[in-house]
Amino acid sequence: MTDRLGELTAAGVAVWLDDLSRVRLSSGDLDRLRRERHVVGVTTNPTIFAKALSDAGEYNGQLRDLAVRGVSVEEAVRMLTTHDVRWACDVMRPAYDASGGVDGRVSIEVDPRLAYHTEQTVAEARALWWLVDRPNLFIKIPATEPGLPAITAALAEGISVNVTLIFGIERYTQVMEAFLTGLEQARANGHDLSTIASVASFFVSRVDTEVDRRLDKLGGSPEVAALKGRAAVANARLAYQRYSEVFSSARWQALADAGARPQRPLWASTSTKNPDYRDVVYVEELIAPGTVNTMPESVVTAFADHGEVRGDTITGAYDDARAVLDGLASVGIDFDDVVATLEREGVEKFEASWLELLDGVRRSLEAAARGAGQPNEAARDSAAAAARAGGDA
Repeated sequence: MTDRLGELTAAGVAVWLDDLSRVRLSSGDLDRLRRERHVVGVTTNPTIFAKALSDAGEYNGQLRDLAVRGVSVEEAVRMLTTHDVRWACDVMRPAYDASGGVDGRVSIEVDPRLAYHTEQTVAEARALWWLVDRPNLFIKIPATEPGLPAITAALAEGISVNVTLIFGIERYTQVMEAFLTGLEQARANGHDLSTIASVASFFVSRVDTEVDRRLDKLGGSPEVAALKGRAAVANARLAYQRYSEVFSSARWQALADAGARPQRPLWASTSTKNPDYRDVVYVEELIAPGTVNTMPESVVTAFADHGEVRGDTITGAYDDARAVLDGLASVGIDFDDVVATLEREGVEKFEASWLELLDGVRRSLEAAARGAGQPNEAARDSAAAAARAGGDA
């Protein structure tokens, strides 16, 4: 049988899973994906945790203990989620060791309500880093303007960071600047740069969803129709071009000589939202060395079944990518407004999912305190609402 995921890995793309639950951990499913499907990393978000906490009875015992202790809802959420992330870090530890610390990473996100608060974000990053206490952890910090100095500060303290919610090239450039500055400060602080890692999560499918929505309002001319479903890949390819420029600079080389590793581009939100598009398009069209693609299991399975690895599908396509964005401008699509809208909505969606998660855990704690037999059942409506709010990678 063709090992398509193995071919993807050999082409330089690290396969990460965009999902986590205690059932997946306790059943050995995550370890199976690591051993059999080339999965070498895990990403989580509030929507994923809301679903996990509503579907699994395995949380009941911990919920009862938390209820007996009378902890706050916020503390309960952190105890529940960090337990799973710590466990996942241990499951992924063989991938971490085999890659010399490059892969085998598991991400946990700071409270999305802090996305526009720098100091609070840094404080929570420290707390999560201490609480999980695993070297293969990533702390997810959103790439908002207030998030940029938080990224630098966390890296300067030796905390590995997954920068999330990146949509545009300009913001991505600022993220890489924050990364370089953070490593320079970490070196000045005496940290071993080889122990600090980072990825920059560049969201993909949501770009097509928003651009296609705007294109549909312009009518069905051939010029407009030719642009549908092309913006996301074009945008990501130009991001990789910028990555290649930054990480070939003299400034970067000085850090590399001190043991630093590059901040890899991570393609997030890679499940297609339009059923007319090929289900693995955001994997097939974004293959290049030194990248990460985080996928829900449905996309992992689909690529294993029928994905195609055609070598590097990014670096030879920069001119075409630029032409797509130029074409969008020519028909009146303001791409800067697209990415600003997506960033704002991305924060709002994750915040909504977080609030639903808090509400579900609150009700579960109340049920557990009353001695109910199935405290997690109280969270299911909240999880459904969180899923509707959306949020991937």
